[in-house]
Amino acid sequence: MKTAVIVFPGSNCDRDGAVALEAAFGKKPEMIWHRDSDLPDLDLILLPGGFSYGDYLRCGSMAAQSPVMRAVKEKADRGVLVLGICNGFQVLTECGLLPGVLMRNANLKFVCRDVGLVAETVSSPFMRGYRAGQQVTLPIAHHDGNYYADASTLDRLEGEGRVAFRYAAHDNPNGSARGIAGIVNERGNVLGMMPHPERAVDAKHCGIDGRAMFEGLVEALAA
Repeated sequence: MKTAVIVFPGSNCDRDGAVALEAAFGKKPEMIWHRDSDLPDLDLILLPGGFSYGDYLRCGSMAAQSPVMRAVKEKADRGVLVLGICNGFQVLTECGLLPGVLMRNANLKFVCRDVGLVAETVSSPFMRGYRAGQQVTLPIAHHDGNYYADASTLDRLEGEGRVAFRYAAHDNPNGSARGIAGIVNERGNVLGMMPHPERAVDAKHCGIDGRAMFEGLVEALAA
């Protein structure tokens, strides 16, 4: 199984993602620079957190236009798994792979702490390691994590079982609509989420609730 991490100028979680992927898959991922327009055969692509292009114009907007994202979109259309975390989630909405937008946090402040989450849909390969309704704790670190979409889009996401994670009751750190913390596309092969599972794979750091995602992906790809 082959994995890759896309590296944009301003990415700061690319190494964390690479460590998590290597621990789960037993092999170092390819580190792909944003100017590369061709991608090798891959099973999983990770878009990491950070501040791609310095968050100029709008978070993720410039990264969405980079040469590598055209190749990422082509891979996603062919069924390759794509995981966007934090800034990666913002990039996925900006390039149209996921609906909605990530706006400034409701309190207009950068938030960095652990949050409680509830696993919702488990039909996606990304959620294979979780049970529906399972409560987990993952760290967040963002200023623009307030997920917004119009009411009809939100109804569709919920009706189609495309809400992957929701912030636990009374623990919505950014004002996201309906407490949404992560969503998948219609095929279930693209996931965008604001919390950081790659920072929660080692008990010595921020716990291990993120490990299940990466181990579940190994199982899903091996099935």
